[in-house]
Amino acid sequence: MTYVVTDNCIRCKYMDCVEVCPVDCFYEGENMLVIHPDECIDCGVCEPECPAEAISPDTEPGMEKWLEINTEYADKWPNITIKREAPSDAKDFDGQEGKFEKYFSPEPGEGD
Repeated sequence: MTYVVTDNCIRCKYMDCVEVCPVDCFYEGENMLVIHPDECIDCGVCEPECPAEAISPDTEPGMEKWLEINTEYADKWPNITIKREAPSDAKDFDGQEGKFEKYFSPEPGEGD
């Protein structure tokens, strides 16, 4: 099992999770974060820290797509270990449906 970042992180990109991760397995895209599944130690400390509830175990139904996305982009995006401020409009996007199709960007973020 590993944890994965899902659709609701897109355009919210809260970074509370990176601050508590003991193995620094978060990677930053332009408008979301992902978890590297080979680095995640399945401790689960990140899940309750996410204000958008965008982190789930990959064993939950429907997480196959998110495991693939997290795996692919963790290899392409820079590592992030330091919490920064969420986008100023994050609350406007929290809970929206279909965010991947509407807003996902494959571009990398800043990283540390």
